[in-house]
Amino acid sequence: MPRIVYKNAAGTKLPGVTTIIGILDKPALISWAWKLGTEGIDWRTVRNKAGGVGTLAHYFCECDLTGVKPDPDVVKEYSPVDVSKAETAYIAYLEFRDSNKLTPIKTELALVSEQYQFGGCIDCYAKILGKLTLLDFKTSKGIFPEMICQVAAYKALLEENGYPVEQVDILQINKESGAFTHHKMPDLTEYWLMFVDLIKVYNRKKNLWKR
Repeated sequence: MPRIVYKNAAGTKLPGVTTIIGILDKPALISWAWKLGTEGIDWRTVRNKAGGVGTLAHYFCECDLTGVKPDPDVVKEYSPVDVSKAETAYIAYLEFRDSNKLTPIKTELALVSEQYQFGGCIDCYAKILGKLTLLDFKTSKGIFPEMICQVAAYKALLEENGYPVEQVDILQINKESGAFTHHKMPDLTEYWLMFVDLIKVYNRKKNLWKR
């Protein structure tokens, strides 16, 4: 997917949610990358290979939500083992979709906050068991605080732009095994306040570096 450029009403470029959250320190990632480097291994290669299953499974889910058939040429880029694991995750997603009466309303919805001056792209805004839901896909080994902070920002984006949110769900696909897990998010107030603080830090850092 091409990189989205977010702009406010005045035409000024704005940072995205992931860019703002990116200022958070990730010590586990740094330690992992350093360890691979000492072994002469490029961490990017390992990351991309490990994430193959999750990426493909996410692609299958996106195709279902948008009513598009998966492109065989895209699937060919993955190993038979990865395809099999991704299909297992996709079947689990279909079971979740059917049992929860998932009905997509908007997918890949790019929005801008004029109030807080940031942008973001929501995976899916849908109805789940009749409730208006922010649905976010994560291809990862777990759910981490920065991910919850991210969906808190997406929730604020939706609400500011006239999309009511009754609940927030994360659908996690393990990037290596293809295991599928549904996570219902708790109250996101504190995570949203943390994101607002991150906006301030991001802007202060950006302004200082301009000097």
